[in-house]
Formats: sequence, structure tokens, C-alpha cells
Amino acid sequence: MRVEGIVLLMRSLFALRGWLVPAAAGLLLAGCQGQSSSTATTAGTATGTAPTDTASVVAPADGITPALIGQHIKVLASDAFEGRRPFTAGEEKTTSYLAAELKKLGLQPGPNGSYFQAVPLVEITGTPAPTATVSGYGQRLTLKYRTDYMFLTEREQPTVDIQNSPLVFAGYGVVAPEYGWDDYAGLDVKDKTVVVLINDPGNAGNDTTLFQGKAMTYYGRWGYKYEEAARHGATGLLIVHDTKPAAYPWTVMQSSFGGAKLFPQMADHGASKVALEGWMTLDAAKRLFAAAGQSYDDAYAAANKPGFRPRPMGLSISTTLHNKITRKTSKNVVAVLPGTTRPTEYIVYSAHWDHLGIGPAIAGDSIYNGALDNASGCAGLLAIAKGFAQAQQKPGRSIVFLAVTGEEQGLLGSDYYAQHPLFPVASTVADLNMDNLPGFGPMRDLTITGYGQSELDNYARAAAKEQNRYVLPTQHPETGGFYRSDHFSFAKVGIPALYAKGEFDSRLHGKAFAEEHRKAFLAKQYHQPSDEYDPKMDLRGAAQDAALLFRIGQRLASETTFPQWKQGSEFRAAREKSRPGKSM
Repeated sequence: MRVEGIVLLMRSLFALRGWLVPAAAGLLLAGCQGQSSSTATTAGTATGTAPTDTASVVAPADGITPALIGQHIKVLASDAFEGRRPFTAGEEKTTSYLAAELKKLGLQPGPNGSYFQAVPLVEITGTPAPTATVSGYGQRLTLKYRTDYMFLTEREQPTVDIQNSPLVFAGYGVVAPEYGWDDYAGLDVKDKTVVVLINDPGNAGNDTTLFQGKAMTYYGRWGYKYEEAARHGATGLLIVHDTKPAAYPWTVMQSSFGGAKLFPQMADHGASKVALEGWMTLDAAKRLFAAAGQSYDDAYAAANKPGFRPRPMGLSISTTLHNKITRKTSKNVVAVLPGTTRPTEYIVYSAHWDHLGIGPAIAGDSIYNGALDNASGCAGLLAIAKGFAQAQQKPGRSIVFLAVTGEEQGLLGSDYYAQHPLFPVASTVADLNMDNLPGFGPMRDLTITGYGQSELDNYARAAAKEQNRYVLPTQHPETGGFYRSDHFSFAKVGIPALYAKGEFDSRLHGKAFAEEHRKAFLAKQYHQPSDEYDPKMDLRGAAQDAALLFRIGQRLASETTFPQWKQGSEFRAAREKSRPGKSM
């Protein structure tokens, strides 16, 4: 780190009112980029000693306050914004608000001269038949829409008609040569509908040597499973929903996979996709296997053992989807604070602005406001932008603020940006992502989803020490959180990405309280209308995280080197390809 970077750190120790920093500046610099890379820490192990204080914490300085974050959440999660769904009046209100706030801070538009990046999408509003019929062995099984299954399609066709498509069971639907695993081995699925399990083979926990043990790999994500089935020529793919390995209840499937869905515009209009993408409940799956004269539990056990072989079920499925197709353009919001000394190198702050819009009423409320998910992240982004705008010392590198569309539909806006970057990938230093900031008070932990992937861990650790916090790897790697937010889009093209927030250790109430709150949110608020702004929210934790990410950005902006992916990271090769022969 250069001398001015050290000075900046020292100034921040005095500026961060209310945080007692128990270490000297030299200790703070122990996590610098020049430190040798450490190997990934196993989930559940803290990477520092937990602070022993439980006192309340004064709001961070630099203008990043709970009140400011609450002010933005209150607006963005209000009923007037209609749940912030793309292609609606809610999108126009949301993107206009974000752009206006960034412009008000004196930030410049993107290189295209606009505060918006157009993102071409297609909206397919599917109306599945109220029932699906499964037949075979002289019997008929009737499944009900929403109760038993959720179906959709990515094909831009007015009608998708599936008649007597043979069902086959293909374990987890995974082909992973590096793990010696092929769930499609010896199976012809052309014109057939494949039934698969959620997550990946290591998730069951019976054999920790399978894949990455309980930590979900990309093979466990539903998007991968649909793609793999399409590569094998399948007509459809049905994923068995099980709350624990899925990490969310069936109600989330009902709210997320019903009605209108957004997809990237494709030259073939989705013809290369499977015709039917669907989910079924665990109960429906058990009835399905029983109708086939098989035991679901036996099939599940077999699918979790090496050498599993897929099998026909002796059943066929018939159903129909009617679709309304709309091609439109959504928007990413972008603003930049030009650097003073290295303006052609960029640090990106990202957060998704979209949520689910207006949907089925629950307890009389049909607006899915998305206060924590993710008005909180956008509020953090705006607060950090204010911090940089009012800071006396301007950043050496340029700071980009990017609010992306379509995250709830599959990381669509961030993926489009990564494939059509407004600022060169090779010159982008890092992405610092915010999603679902904590709303239950100050935190002692800084949980990193994807800990051990890059040297950004070191930056996070140093910033956490400034706040008397400790770094913790995600405590639930089985949920695949690394693949479920927008930082993943940046990682795929090689840009080191950090997704970190307080999550598992409440400073005031401890770990059990934090875990209870996390579970309650997933069960009662996540992707439901009840995720609303509440003036009683304790947003000190959200402000705490925003201030921490602000500090990391300041540090990165003061340096001349680029943080690296660690040895063994699957994203290192992409970075080396984008920056051949250059110092990392």
C-alpha cells in the first residue's frame, strides 16, 4: 500500500466515531494485498477472535447513517413503487429515483452519457394448465398447479403442449467430469421429461468426499440443471423441491415462479431451452415415485452414491402452458465518480434494485415491497456514494455505482453488464456487492459468502477490525449463496467479487438471536409481501456494513495493484485470460 493509503487508514480510525479499535495501525495493515494468500477456511470457523463487548454502537461516520439508509428504504419499498418489478411503472419510479439521487451527489453518468444501461429482456407470462396428468401402469395421477407444481418455459411460443412425455429419474441431473460424476450416463432423454433432485450429491452429508461436501457447488443450482437437460435434448426438467436443501420453502417457489418471468433475449427465441421448466413438491414427488412402483427414499439414497445410474420411471406426463410474450428493455442504473490519479481503473459497487412486484395476495397484501431484499442494498449503495462524494480526499481510482435489474429473475442485469461492460473487465479492480443488509441491529461478525476465493478477504478482515468485528465464513454453504447474488456475474468473467455482511452474530443479542432472526425471515418474509419497511427496523447493522464496504473501496482506490483470486479458485483462469501478462 502507498503512503497516502496508510494515511487514509489512520484518518479513518479517528473518523469512525464509536468504534474502539483495539489494534495499532500496523495490525490493521496485516491484511494488505501483499500478504500471502491463505487457503479457504471451512464453514463454521471464525477467522479472528470474536469481540467480547456487547455495548451499543454509535453510527458510523462519513455520512453513512442508519437514518439515511432508512430514508431510502422507506421510499424504495413503499407501495407507490409497486414492488419494483421490471417492465412496470415500479421500474420507472425506481430507476428514476436512483439516477436522480446519484446525480444529486454530483456523480457522472456512464460512458454512454446516460445514467442507464439498456438491458433487453423478454417477458413470458405463462398460464399453466390447472392440472398435469401422469399416467402409466394402468393408473392416472393428477397434479395440481401451485399445490403440487410450478411450471414455466423460456421458449417464446404462444402454447407449449406436452403430451405423454416419458418421465426418467436422473439423480441430481449433473454431469461433472472433474468429480467423476454423470447422472445422464447411458440414458437417452431426447423428447423425455427428466426428474431430478435439488442441490448436488455432496449436500446429503453422507459422504463428505462427494463434490464439496455440504457446500453447494454450481452444479446444485437450478439454472445449471435446466441447461444440462437442454444439452441432452430433453423436453422438460422437473426439480423436486425439498425445503432444507433448497434453503427456502415452497411459498418462495409459488411467488418466484408464477406469472410473468423475465429472460434474456435470445436469437433463437428460446428454442435451445427445454420446453418445460418446473418444480414439484416433495409430497408430489413421493406420490409420483409410488405410482411408478418405486420408493422415493430409495431413489434418493441411490442418487447420493457414486456409480448411480439413471432410470426410466415407466410413467408419462401431459400438460399445457399458454404464454403471453413481450419483448422490452429494462435498465441498469450506473453512475461514476472519476478517479484523480488512475481514472481508467474501476471499483464497482453493485446492488439489485428489482423485486417481485404485485402478486398473489397473502394476508390481504399483494405488493411484494422487498424492503430488505433489496431496497436495503440500494440504500447502502446510495449511502456509500454520498460517503465518496463528500469525502475530502477523492479516490485515485474511479468508483462505479451500479444498480442492476432482474436479479430476482436469475441475475439478468448483472450478467448482461458482465457480458456488455460499460467499463473494461480487465481494468475493473473489484466488485463489492450488497444484497439484503441486516435490519436487526449492529453485528459482531462479517460473514463472507465465498470465503477463501480471493484476496478481498484480506481487505474485509482489515476493515472488520476497524469496527471491532471478526470475519466468518458463511455458516450455511449448503444454500449456494455464492451463486445467488450479483457478485457471481462479475466472478464469472474474472473480476474479484466480495459479498460480505453481518449475518450470524448480533452485537446486542448474540448468535442464537441472529440465527433465529435469519430463519424467521426466510420462513415469513423472504419473497413475501411482509418484507416491508418498518420504522422500528434497527438499521445500525446495515449502516455498519455500508461503512465497512466504503472503507474497502477507499483502500482499493488508493492502491496501484489488483487483488488476486487465490490458487484453486475456479475464477482465476478467467482473470488471467482478461489480463494476460499483467501484474495482478
